[in-house]
Amino acid sequence: MLQAGIDVAVLADLLSVFIIAAAVGILVAKVGDFPYTIALLLAGFGASIAGVSVAIELSHDLILLVLLPPLLFEGAATTDLERLRRNFAPIIALAVVGLLLSVLALGFAGQYAFGFDLLVALLFAAMILPTDPVSVLALFEELGAPERLSVLVEGESLINDGVGVVLFSALLARVGAESAGGHGGGPPLFSVAGGVDLLLNIAVVAGGGLLVGAAGGYLVYRIMNNVDEHMTEIILTIILAYGVFLVAEHYVEVLIGIHFSGVIATVAAGLFIGNRGAEFAMSPQTKISVFNTWETGAFIVNTFIFLMIGVTTPIGDLLANWRLIGMAIVLVVAARALVVYPITAVVNRVSKPTVPFHYQHVMVWGGLHGSIPIALVLGLSGEAGLPPETRTTLRAMVFGVAAFSLVVQGLTMSTLLNRLGIVTRSDAEELYELLVGRARAVDAAIEAADRLHERGELAGEVFEDFTAEYEREKTQLNEAIAELVHENPEIRREQMLAGERRILQREKSALMDAMRSGIIGDDVGERLIEETNLKLDYVRDGVSTVERDEEGFPEFWRRRAADFGLDAVDASDPVDARNPVDARNPVDRSEDDEDDEDESK
Repeated sequence: MLQAGIDVAVLADLLSVFIIAAAVGILVAKVGDFPYTIALLLAGFGASIAGVSVAIELSHDLILLVLLPPLLFEGAATTDLERLRRNFAPIIALAVVGLLLSVLALGFAGQYAFGFDLLVALLFAAMILPTDPVSVLALFEELGAPERLSVLVEGESLINDGVGVVLFSALLARVGAESAGGHGGGPPLFSVAGGVDLLLNIAVVAGGGLLVGAAGGYLVYRIMNNVDEHMTEIILTIILAYGVFLVAEHYVEVLIGIHFSGVIATVAAGLFIGNRGAEFAMSPQTKISVFNTWETGAFIVNTFIFLMIGVTTPIGDLLANWRLIGMAIVLVVAARALVVYPITAVVNRVSKPTVPFHYQHVMVWGGLHGSIPIALVLGLSGEAGLPPETRTTLRAMVFGVAAFSLVVQGLTMSTLLNRLGIVTRSDAEELYELLVGRARAVDAAIEAADRLHERGELAGEVFEDFTAEYEREKTQLNEAIAELVHENPEIRREQMLAGERRILQREKSALMDAMRSGIIGDDVGERLIEETNLKLDYVRDGVSTVERDEEGFPEFWRRRAADFGLDAVDASDPVDARNPVDARNPVDRSEDDEDDEDESK
């Protein structure tokens, strides 16, 4: 028998959960073309209907403190920060303004449809309307949704989740205060002062979470920058994911009396490490180890959470409240549509690139609701000021809407994408990923063989055998990639722009280092950085500044060198209208520059 307080029943139930998950995985692999996460959910529903119970309680704290941080961190770390920046306007508009408006709309409609008090209806809206990053990330990854569509939906879900939790907490405090016969010491919610107070609260909590996440991410980045040990760096990222969540949610409150958003802190830290950390602080082996570890961890957590949602769904309560659940489903989808279409239309007028109309349909139907709403409703207790029957009804409604969202909306997402003509990954793109992935593995194998040979751990003849095999495969892979890119211009263009973004970022970093070390003056450095930023803007808009046969973007140094009389530069190159730094050069010359020319003569 196990001692030291370990509950054998819990361990047995945990093992049973993963046995069911393995059986579902095998079935899905045999059947094919069926989302694994939704199959887990259905298996959990079946277990719940059959009366199967587990000793593991899917509690509010288990979801928010244990399961959510790794899922948020992995999702943020694998999100391209540059693509997120390009789509920031629609994402932030929907995640903040859209969420607040949809909560108001559903709350006011819900008080009549559900028979709740207005505050309770708003509380339900704040619980159910934030799109769930856990569900969205899992489904879009399985469907292979287009990159930009994934960024829009996933980016919104990562941000509005934190805003939704803050809004829910504020409304729950109001409910508790009113049940006690007061206003909790604050202004009435439905007043100008109350609205301003709520918005300031959201701004402080979200902004504080952003600062905590960015600070934690930067600290771990600096450590990783001076360490090249992939196992240690994996541990550092795990500490970061849970650490910033706990600091923001709990330790900050102990120190200053107000908590920050742990969700936003974890997302910010994941974005920092997954982008800047991966590019500047990780070796190729570390990147593979870190991202493979997080991918595996997210898969295990997703497996557990989706199956447990199904198992713990109160089927009896759902059947008893089916009318309310049906109305809630209709109103939730309507509230989502009510904000997505008009807000996106407004954003399209003021920012580029625009969000296509057929993408908006997917954003409405793809706003899934899962683990976060369930965690919030499970956190409702008698201390919240809600009577037991109201809590039971809210729990049934949240579980019912989440079940519809994950099963019905999730299963029909692929059909919707096909009907709208939205192409997921093409066969050529999938083959390109396969070839590039294998090429990276071959490069890593060659590097490992070199290190082993240098340390004397690999005999000369064996090393030559390895090298010959891998070099031959590398040559074949390079030829296959070159042929595929040549035959598919869209892949070539995307890879050109992606590579150009990374190279220009390196240019910018080199210029900043040169300025800090005094190699170049601030005035020259600022003009060079301005030009690099201009190139980045063109690349972000889908316009390359690189040409094979001629200068794609004449930099301003060419004009300066030609004016100076250097023969190595063609003075006939025209001033590029796209480059205002170049265009202003002939007339915008400082006295120091003229003095330098006089001295040289």
